[in-house]
Amino acid sequence: MKKHLVMALVPFLALGCGDDLKDENGDGIADGVREPDTVTAVTPSTPKGTVSGQVLSTDLKALSEASVELTIGSSKESLATTTDAKGNFTFPNVPAGSQVLLTFTKAGFATLRATATIPSSAGNVPINNANVSFGPVTLTRLDGTLRFVLVSPTGRPAAGVKATLEASPAGTVVLTNSDQTTRVVSTVVVEGTSDEQGVVTFQGVPTAMELARFTGAQYRLWVSAVDANNDGIPESFGASPTYAATTILSQGTTQIIKLPFSQGNSDPLAIESSNVSSIRLVPSTDPQRNLVKPGEPIYVYFNKPVQPGSLLARLTDEYGKESLAVTATLSNGGYSATIAPAAGVVQEGKEYNLQISAVAAENGAVLTKRGFFFGGEQSAPKQVSISDVRFQDTQRSGVGVNALNANEKVYVSFSSPLKAPLTNAYVFLNIDLNSSGGNPGDFPGEEGNAVGLPLFAEEPTAPIQTRTPAEVAVFPIDRSGYTTRYYFIYPGPEFGNLFNFQMRVSFSSLTPRTDEHYLGIWGQPVTTDMSSTTLGVIPMPAL
Repeated sequence: MKKHLVMALVPFLALGCGDDLKDENGDGIADGVREPDTVTAVTPSTPKGTVSGQVLSTDLKALSEASVELTIGSSKESLATTTDAKGNFTFPNVPAGSQVLLTFTKAGFATLRATATIPSSAGNVPINNANVSFGPVTLTRLDGTLRFVLVSPTGRPAAGVKATLEASPAGTVVLTNSDQTTRVVSTVVVEGTSDEQGVVTFQGVPTAMELARFTGAQYRLWVSAVDANNDGIPESFGASPTYAATTILSQGTTQIIKLPFSQGNSDPLAIESSNVSSIRLVPSTDPQRNLVKPGEPIYVYFNKPVQPGSLLARLTDEYGKESLAVTATLSNGGYSATIAPAAGVVQEGKEYNLQISAVAAENGAVLTKRGFFFGGEQSAPKQVSISDVRFQDTQRSGVGVNALNANEKVYVSFSSPLKAPLTNAYVFLNIDLNSSGGNPGDFPGEEGNAVGLPLFAEEPTAPIQTRTPAEVAVFPIDRSGYTTRYYFIYPGPEFGNLFNFQMRVSFSSLTPRTDEHYLGIWGQPVTTDMSSTTLGVIPMPAL
């Protein structure tokens, strides 16, 4: 019981409780306390530590009069001292357990910063006057000069280009404590601008010989973008080469840097993205990826800048009959374009063909890209219907002119493009196709027969021929796989009552499998029959 009582009194004695107990030496232990003698150690309540070290040059010579600044934690005030003739420095009475930042500076040498934590305990027992030794600390001299010759992508001097050089590490620290959070920062950063010959000079940097004394030492250069003709289109986005200090030491202090083209000179000009997917570098023929709302422009994004004035956009309809009004404008330094069809040109449910030509600003690469799109909005699909039925007249004069005759093509045009499956839909007519008289449905293609006239897709690649030689498209047309134009072959006798032409396209007779449906541009299957009662004429081409 007595032993435990004595031990319990020790903290009160150590803290200096009582009017006659003092701690004038600031070690956290009351002065003069010697009893009870059963306690082998009296621990401090506010332990202190010491920060010390030595500052040297890279050739391990002492640096005297070097400034050392110590900041404790987040304190706004710092302590300062200078090194003695042997390069030594000391900061006594630093609170144990605190984090400290040391900054080493000397005129003509690189600045170095290092952090450490002052030890506060040995196991569970607080200790007094723990020491953190920064040493040796080595600083590099800043008496070197490096030059870089910047060459533009076109092989000309890259004048007026800003660059930044970083040399690292510009110093080292050896710490003798066991703290694992120590961090050392020592780099030299210098900025410069190239002259008329493309030469950028960096002075006040460590020489290659100085820097090479450190393992992994290097120079890293950042070169900004180059716009030699000030047209807003960078010829190069810059460069960031890295040189080992040993490389500069062996190859010399002047290096030539050939700046790369902004997107690679050998790369062809291409369209990276667009709301018309068929013209992209990796195109998609899905019509829902090629829908353009009436009144909406076509957006084009190139992989490299386009020369001003070189952009040409041409627009035509599904048949390529005539050029439609469109305006093309470059923006973003030639990296993007807006192609705006004139008001009323793009209509819902119609197919359009687009051709774009452009020249790359940096290497003269020529791009000619063709594609297609459909007028419409994905969230607002439209019902498909028959818009027109006409036959191609094969007679120029005499009997049968302007009348439907056997083996003539009858074109069925729909209100918006459809994609045909492998299985054809059937067309049925209220006509006595075999002239049997009074026996409806006894011949294929007649209403009432199980078999109709096959409906074929004929996606146009040129306008309908009305003269000789035939009309040609405004520009070559690429097939989309969707078309408004279908036809069947009329097998019956001469038919001249064009205003009482009763025709039905039987989409409902197809099997319900998705891959055997006709599909609209909004992705909807066509499963409802469509009818028409009028028939137009496409006359024979004029000679």
